[in-house]
Amino acid sequence: MATLDPFEIVLFGGTGDLAMRKLIPALFQRFVAGQIDTRAHILAAASSALTREAYVQKAQEHCREHVSAEDFTDARWNEFAGCLDYQQVDATKVEDFKALKARIASRDAQTRVWFLSTSPSLYIATAANMAAAGVVTPNSRVVLEKPLGTDRASAHRINEEVAKSFAENQIYRIDHYLGKEPVQNLLALRFGNAFFEPLWRRGRIRHVQITVAEQLGVEGRAKFYDETGALRDMVQNHMLQLLCILAMEPPANSEADTVRDEKLKVLRALRPIDEKNVEQKTVRGQYKAGTVNGENVPGYADEPGVPAGSTTETFVAIKAEIDNWRWAGVPFYLRTGKRLQHALAEIAITFDDVPLSIFQNRAQDAPNQLVIRLQPDESITLTILAKAPGDAMRLRPVNLALDLGESFKERPMSAYERLLMDVVKGNLTLFMRRDELDTAWSWIDPIRAGWAATGNQPKTYAAGSWGPAAATALIGRDGYAWRDET
Repeated sequence: MATLDPFEIVLFGGTGDLAMRKLIPALFQRFVAGQIDTRAHILAAASSALTREAYVQKAQEHCREHVSAEDFTDARWNEFAGCLDYQQVDATKVEDFKALKARIASRDAQTRVWFLSTSPSLYIATAANMAAAGVVTPNSRVVLEKPLGTDRASAHRINEEVAKSFAENQIYRIDHYLGKEPVQNLLALRFGNAFFEPLWRRGRIRHVQITVAEQLGVEGRAKFYDETGALRDMVQNHMLQLLCILAMEPPANSEADTVRDEKLKVLRALRPIDEKNVEQKTVRGQYKAGTVNGENVPGYADEPGVPAGSTTETFVAIKAEIDNWRWAGVPFYLRTGKRLQHALAEIAITFDDVPLSIFQNRAQDAPNQLVIRLQPDESITLTILAKAPGDAMRLRPVNLALDLGESFKERPMSAYERLLMDVVKGNLTLFMRRDELDTAWSWIDPIRAGWAATGNQPKTYAAGSWGPAAATALIGRDGYAWRDET
């Protein structure tokens, strides 16, 4: 792996949870792998009054916790620590940005990445002060973390402000799900293997399920989560992006805009969900007290920091439909929630039955199915019917399984490792374009408006379950069941 040319990353929110748990460890891993070296400059910027030495010590403690003992050594850390720097910056004070400019001006010729790992509420102020201080160079790129806005209008305001300083090809709207190794394998599976393409359509696929389940609750993020909810936190970005990769037409090449053009077509083809059909097409839920992994946990309403009487959803199930020739009539069921029975992210594609079965005792309710597991383990499993041992022709489902961890012995790159390096290299393929984001919000906003117009309230579900019973009814009306319920 070639070492990248010298570059600079400025991490706004450099003392925050994302920077400490994900970004600094990811950069350290790329350093250990030899992709970056001591010529890189990683400048953390935050409102805390810290010395550089204090910041390096804080970063070391977190990095030691989040990097394997095999990769973390004091010798390698000491080398990497030479790349780290720190400056106190208040995102609302233009004078702090002018001081920052004076400090980094000598590196203006290098690729510079501005990573905004702050609250989205600070994006507009940060972008405005960057413009006022003149810190943006032609070699600059900006990374915007999700959620980008709370609706289409607020996302538009952020994009307009950022566009005053950055051209569209300098803006990287990050969704870490797209950097996960199994998602990369989804692209390889679809567009690198000829035998799936004839089956990847209506008339061959019966339905698709996308599940992203968490066992965790709000984990000290009650203020953020209560203002966001599951629909905006998970569906608007992660789940719609997964749906796009599953459903898009084969792009003509792997160039960023070619791939993103095809994803945009899927978003534009999504059948609208609004107050006329929101009750039939969606279920929202909120967890109550229950048991997760043998431990009693409180309900959402009793979590510290959650406002009294909150109606924020912690669970969403949606029946999505794509109105185009490839997918007309094939439902895509999306499901995500907190405090569910297992931590799980997977895609399950159920194929149609053969037109006529010649086997009288063919296994019932065991269709061919392709399951792509994203977490906790990464695997691809194809369920087929085969003859069971014995003198009778009895068919039983068997699995053809690919364990990606076993098949590839090298440590896979984390999502942020891949995406950070893509930003440095200028590869936009795995980042959302502005029109993608706008179209995604255009589909999400009417769902929220429909809930408000119909007085839709979250259905309660016990923590440690698979969500409200209404979610089972949603998919059951079409004669199907969630995979965990079969």
